[in-house]
Amino acid sequence: MEFDRGLFVLGFFMIVVGIPVIAGVLGDMYKRRMKVRERELELLGNQTAEKAAQYAAHTERLEQRVRVLERIITDRGIAVADEIEALRDQRDH
Repeated sequence: MEFDRGLFVLGFFMIVVGIPVIAGVLGDMYKRRMKVRERELELLGNQTAEKAAQYAAHTERLEQRVRVLERIITDRGIAVADEIEALRDQRDH
């Protein structure tokens, strides 16, 4: 009979103390993992925004070059080759 009572006390202790402690530890681990994941997503978002800005700037530069070429072609079609060479010389310096 004494063994049954000891087993009952041990089981009661595990239910009252053990399960909440284990649940608390697992809950903390989950919260920490979510914070890490949130930070990873934040960094990924920042990197994506930075790349988008770089692509936008690159696109703007390409559009400017196309406008210059269009202006050269439409304004003075005769001296196109000379204008292109002059632009290349400017870019190389």
